[in-house]
Amino acid sequence: MSRTLTRRITVAAAATAFAVSLSACGGSGSGDKGAPGTDTAAGKGGDTHTVKTVMGDVKVGAAPKRVVVLDTDSLDSAITLGVTPVGATTAVDKAPFSTYLPADKLKDIKPVGLIAAPNLEAIAALKPDLILSSKVRDEKNYTSLSKIAPTVFSDTTGPAWRENFQLHADALDRKNEAATVVADYEAHVERLTQALGGAAKAKGTKAGFVRFVEGADTRLYLNDTFVGSLFKDLGFGRPANQDTTGFSLDVSPEQIDKADADVIFYSTYGDAKKAKETDITGGPLWKNLEAVKNGSAFKVDDNLWMLGIGYTGAGQILDAVEKNYVSAAR
Repeated sequence: MSRTLTRRITVAAAATAFAVSLSACGGSGSGDKGAPGTDTAAGKGGDTHTVKTVMGDVKVGAAPKRVVVLDTDSLDSAITLGVTPVGATTAVDKAPFSTYLPADKLKDIKPVGLIAAPNLEAIAALKPDLILSSKVRDEKNYTSLSKIAPTVFSDTTGPAWRENFQLHADALDRKNEAATVVADYEAHVERLTQALGGAAKAKGTKAGFVRFVEGADTRLYLNDTFVGSLFKDLGFGRPANQDTTGFSLDVSPEQIDKADADVIFYSTYGDAKKAKETDITGGPLWKNLEAVKNGSAFKVDDNLWMLGIGYTGAGQILDAVEKNYVSAAR
């Protein structure tokens, strides 16, 4: 088995895309184990199976077909497992559901509000037989959602993305397909590790991820993130100041030397100028970083690396590592 993985954004009910894309995913709470619908069989009868969740046991019908997903991780899981949801939330009003998942798999999905602020009426109108979300996003809506359809929550959306995928696969009645997905991903990790020069060389290579953020300090991502988990899977070393638990080390432009690493992947949220990317990457501190001097600093797709939390997203990020870093090192 590959090594364990990671975490991400928190949003208030009135979340804007900015909040969705920026904040950390954490979340706690006492749960709502006695909520209506928690132990109720799916819709029109037939076979059911019990899914153990953070909110209690939930009975779900066999092979749900009308699935509503309320975050990007459950959307990735569903599409990866061959299930096209009937409804999904978006990070921004009228924004695409995803920029990295196949467009033909998304074209018939109906929007049902924003992440952490779903439209309950729109969800009910779709007559779902399963709703997927997380406690950190939608705990306040759990009782209402459970009255619409069996509702399966993970705890958070990032720190345990592998476990969340297994939960989604259980709810979707697609465990066999999930096993194939995991095996394919682990084989991908092994191939890429070898392309990096083997486990020992990968471990000796310190990798960092920098995110320029409009309206906030620049973020150096730590181990308790989705990106950090992928670095761990590949066996990369980490710079000492980033090889720690937590979400990010936030730095000002004058502290960008703290991003020093052997290889840097970086992305930008928002306008490059307003996020200070233009000034920082054009300045002497950035240009003096080892990765930059050695041609090993690579700009990557922010939507994929920040919102692609799932096996399809992870696979595409591994492809990006190979396309950029491995190819440049040859």
